[in-house]
Amino acid sequence: MKLTFSPASPFARKVRIAAIELGLIDKIEFVPATVAPGTANDEYSKISPLKKLPVLILDHGDVILDSYVIVEYLNEIGGGRLIPGYGPRRWQLKTDHSLLNGMLDSMLLCRYEKMVRPQGSLWQAWYDDHWNRAWAGMARFENRPDVLNGSSFDIAQIGLVCVLGYADFRFADCGWRKAYPKLDAFYQKMLERPSVKISVPPAA
Repeated sequence: MKLTFSPASPFARKVRIAAIELGLIDKIEFVPATVAPGTANDEYSKISPLKKLPVLILDHGDVILDSYVIVEYLNEIGGGRLIPGYGPRRWQLKTDHSLLNGMLDSMLLCRYEKMVRPQGSLWQAWYDDHWNRAWAGMARFENRPDVLNGSSFDIAQIGLVCVLGYADFRFADCGWRKAYPKLDAFYQKMLERPSVKISVPPAA
């Protein structure tokens, strides 16, 4: 299998963590790819018209996207427990993950707004709205002991790791650790897992 990725992508990090946890990391070839707003990448568009990372390309050429679907696929072939196959907990985890993925989407849009938007064209209210979505999501998980203290490592915890890691990576001065000490303690604990520590993005 081949995975298009960038070490800076929190979505690709999610898949890397899952692959390590499931013992599948050695079965995946990581193919560096660069995608950016306003920048053409015709070759990558042939793989995925959305030009998003990551994409999993199976041995016979089929393509799986997005990051959650890739993790679900890996979880299935690896016989893992990152995503339960049925029952109330499955739907709670999928809902938690959808929230976390939306938070990452908003944070990525904030990144683009500040770094890619032409100078003088910043829409501050739009930026603030998206940042507040991510910030309010952190507040929600600050009060979720079932996620922060859960005995099993699952897709919701992986998603939260990627949110907090991306906040460190791209918004180092945002103050999330001070505002959300329970999330800080959770992330420090998660960094003890090899899959989380290995996948920390490089210094911005």
